[in-house]
Amino acid sequence: MWAEKLGKELGKPTRSLIGWMVSRFLIAYNRVLEENAVQLSGIQPGDTVLELGHGPGLGLQSAAKLLTEPTGHLIGVDFSKYMHQMASDTLKELVASGKVTLHHCDVAAMPLADSTVDKVFHCNCYYFWPDLRKGATEIHRVMKPGGLMVTTMRLRAVAAMAKKQVMPGENWRPEAYMAALRESGFSDVRMEDKQHKLLTFQAIYATASK
Repeated sequence: MWAEKLGKELGKPTRSLIGWMVSRFLIAYNRVLEENAVQLSGIQPGDTVLELGHGPGLGLQSAAKLLTEPTGHLIGVDFSKYMHQMASDTLKELVASGKVTLHHCDVAAMPLADSTVDKVFHCNCYYFWPDLRKGATEIHRVMKPGGLMVTTMRLRAVAAMAKKQVMPGENWRPEAYMAALRESGFSDVRMEDKQHKLLTFQAIYATASK
């Protein structure tokens, strides 16, 4: 019972005691993964960039610093109303200026136009999507031809949580997500081991072919 409840809160934190605890965990645990996802995305100053499942806003803060040209625009989506509000408060000045746009929505139904996004990144996110193919297809729809998507994770930790049934089903497996990406029109889909100081983590890359 506790594993299922924790899994639901990790996937969609609520405004509750456990949701607050999850938000603190995400801030402490995901910072390195978020910052590396941003760096590995190769963001250019004038890009339109999208973060999926932005959580408290750590990755958004890192990415926003790189979008120094007037055309640079950052978009964030999160299914959790609590995380949407937390990130909105954290980045309120950037949101007010129009540099950042945040949407409270499902990754499988984003209010974005076709072929408008240069780079997509996310961290510890896809395993909570109920349908990997629908999510991957929607990501592909909004990306420009040749756009790059990067996701980061600590596979060993994810597998450990899956073993305790915190992660639902088999969606946590990188092979499942990578297959969904290929089936949705992405090419050059691959996973690489990365190192940040003493931390080993994994990065999945995919290029939007159109």
